[in-house]
Amino acid sequence: MKIGIVCYPTYGGSGVVATEVGLGLARRGHEIHFITYKRPVRLAPFHENVFFHEVAEADYPLFQYPPYDTALASKMVDVVKYENLDLLHVHYAIPHAAVAYMAKKILLAEGRYVPVVTTLHGTDITLVGKHRTFAPVVAFSINKSDGVTAVSDYLRRETLSHFDIKKEIEVIYNFIDFDRFKRVNKDHFKKMIAPNGERILTHVSNFRKVKRVEDVIQVFKRVYEKVPSKLLLVGDGPERQNLEELCRKIGLCHEIRFLGKQDAVEELLAISDLFILPSGNESFGLAALEAMACEVPVISSNIGGLPEVNIHGETGFLSDVGNVDEMAHNAITILENEEILQKFRANALAQAKQFDIKKVLPQYEAYYEQILSTAVY
Repeated sequence: MKIGIVCYPTYGGSGVVATEVGLGLARRGHEIHFITYKRPVRLAPFHENVFFHEVAEADYPLFQYPPYDTALASKMVDVVKYENLDLLHVHYAIPHAAVAYMAKKILLAEGRYVPVVTTLHGTDITLVGKHRTFAPVVAFSINKSDGVTAVSDYLRRETLSHFDIKKEIEVIYNFIDFDRFKRVNKDHFKKMIAPNGERILTHVSNFRKVKRVEDVIQVFKRVYEKVPSKLLLVGDGPERQNLEELCRKIGLCHEIRFLGKQDAVEELLAISDLFILPSGNESFGLAALEAMACEVPVISSNIGGLPEVNIHGETGFLSDVGNVDEMAHNAITILENEEILQKFRANALAQAKQFDIKKVLPQYEAYYEQILSTAVY
């Protein structure tokens, strides 16, 4: 198949998943065309069967803001026509699903039909999509998609409860590439971070308020009082300064490392003993899954799609949002006993294998085939 993939090219989960889907499908022999305003962060300069089409925005003095939607629609029409695509797969409803509908109508006027699959990732439904400014467009564009998928059953239910959706929503979970995310021996690196054998706790996010990174630090403070440990904070974002001030306030700056954005996050997970994800909302929890693939147990909130990934009492523990005392107690339970830690490590890996990309990609292929065979022109 020749598939166009439209996504955000940034570090956000939707762009990462979209890129990995495209690369995985390309390895399986499909021709993949990425359409976005810059090269996605996980898309290296050359991959067999992979092409990148940059959307050029019009700089015209009449516009206060460049009309990206219009430029994207035109580029989608161009790529479908001249690359002879079979299908468009758009990730994140806003604005991609709506723009895809426009592109589809333009192509239809020229006698060319291309089906559109929309994948819902989370905040495009649970946060941004619910805003009254966007809600009518989100509902309309989902209903006008030929196929719709969601990355968790929680997100599917959330979408159906908040919008008048007539389409069936297929759950195709996020996934993990075990060629990249796996536990490897990095003892020399671990000794640099924890020279006296301290436990290493890790958190990875974009440091937005919804990630509740302050709770990570509060959990770590309680763990540190019982178990010698270090905390790695991976990522960056608007809460960074507040977090640094909190570290100074509680006097633990020497035990907490801010590592910024990291491309090779799997190397940090390889030296980690526990992963902390106390988010106020997670439609799936891809960061938790990546940790589990590296045999790292997870302490998380019980919100959204996280219970579908992190199994309470087996791969880690779930707690109510904001319950840092319970999260810390559960973390200490795992960390202070090596036998318990090893049991949770094994369980985390076994659960992660249920989301192996080799199992998920065939689900996308089958869904594409279904849409191509049933699409109404």
